[in-house]
Amino acid sequence: MAGGGFGTGTGGGDFEAKITPLVIISCILASSGGLMFGYDVGISGGVTSMPEFLREFFPTVYKKNSQPGLESNYCKYDNQGLQLFTSSLYLAALVATFVASYTTKLLGRKLTMLMAGIFFLVGTAFNAAAVNLAMLIIGRILLGCGVGFANQAVPLFLSEVAPTRIRGSLNILFQLMCTIGILVANMINYGTSKMSGANGWRISLGLAVIPALLLTVGSLIVTDTPNSLIARGKMEEGKAILKKIRGVDNVEPEFLEIVEASRAAKEVKHPFRNLLKRRNRPQLVIAICMQIFQQLTGINAIMFYAPVLFKTLGFKSDASLYSSAITGAVNVLSTVVSIYFVDRAGRRMLLLEAGVQMFLSQIVITVVLGIKLKDDVNNLGHGLGILVLVFVCSFVASFAWSWGPLGWLIPSEIFALDARSAGQSVAVFFNMLFTFIIAQAFLSMLCHMQFAIFLFFAIWVFFMTLFTLFLIPETKGIPIEEMTERVWKKHWFWKRYMDEVEDNPKAQANA
Repeated sequence: MAGGGFGTGTGGGDFEAKITPLVIISCILASSGGLMFGYDVGISGGVTSMPEFLREFFPTVYKKNSQPGLESNYCKYDNQGLQLFTSSLYLAALVATFVASYTTKLLGRKLTMLMAGIFFLVGTAFNAAAVNLAMLIIGRILLGCGVGFANQAVPLFLSEVAPTRIRGSLNILFQLMCTIGILVANMINYGTSKMSGANGWRISLGLAVIPALLLTVGSLIVTDTPNSLIARGKMEEGKAILKKIRGVDNVEPEFLEIVEASRAAKEVKHPFRNLLKRRNRPQLVIAICMQIFQQLTGINAIMFYAPVLFKTLGFKSDASLYSSAITGAVNVLSTVVSIYFVDRAGRRMLLLEAGVQMFLSQIVITVVLGIKLKDDVNNLGHGLGILVLVFVCSFVASFAWSWGPLGWLIPSEIFALDARSAGQSVAVFFNMLFTFIIAQAFLSMLCHMQFAIFLFFAIWVFFMTLFTLFLIPETKGIPIEEMTERVWKKHWFWKRYMDEVEDNPKAQANA
């Protein structure tokens, strides 16, 4: 990887490509959508633990947390309205992603990212200026529309622009930006919680304007992907952009493959019906299962509510925000580990190792809390509190180099072009659906299941690790237009779906 730009040599799997500055800059600008997403995930958890915010919008929760005699280690934040503040964003996102599926196809990845930036800007304005719960929820819904559009367009953009040999690393920039957003949000929450007066939460919510502007401006600067331009009939422009981003003149093999894939995609009149065809079933099952499993690790429950969770575990207000900042830093550093290893060790190795580490971490947390933290008695102590924090960090680290980034990377690279936009849309839909369910239910689950909630997530981690072992193939170093021939037709189980049975009604009836 030396020479011209950031590197030279034949790359892109079988295609000639350099790692050009244009590719790196485009990917960094595009992945700022992840910064916005992460900032929002981090900021909502910190804001919902601020007394001034609770007093203004959720007085019942404020009362439970401030009046003697109402203490409860596990149930102090159990409130459906409070959970709706967090989860409404994801409910909006799962609806918006289907609209975004059509905009990415008809208008391109670039314009869809611009729309996401505008939604983020307007949603931020509503949240920062909120004077009642309705304004807060409207702001969250608009942010959710931005998340739906960004999560649809950005992973596709990154997969299509990146040379094959570093596609995994560049795609994980989106997840890295998410983790940086969470960390920055935790730092800002820590600072605003120290401010005198009652407007610290407004500053926390309002500063989302910075990542929103980055995405908006970035989407104006980047060029659209060659795949998107060619699919929309802009052949010469697509070829010119392909030469620019690859840094070589000989792009004919890759260009012709994209043209052929685009021709096949144009024959598809009903993209979502096409997605249900037998030959798309393996990719669809894996994409859906990865989104569901990603949420059932319990990671978003921890990241949404980290300050609330640590406060529940007996950390005082400052300590809880400080502890959530530590987990945020671990999240960022571990995502960098993934960027280094994903195109070296491969996707499967990271998923399998992390499955074991996440399972063991959650079992230890379950045992410690089960023995020491009852609903009305906290015998956790300083030493055991630190131990819980260490294993929470172990869990966060293993997720951050595996299911976090790979939950987005793998679905974005496994679909054929004719099913890619619809497939990404379905993946985002299921991610947002289960993110919504977990966000809406977590504080109630914590109240009713208490320490066993970590055992609940550990059981799911066990099953998803078995799923990885048997059903997720390795996609490292395979050009995205060659997945069918080089991955699916050679997989021990999925190869049975790769015949042309859908063209034969009798065979299809027997399938």
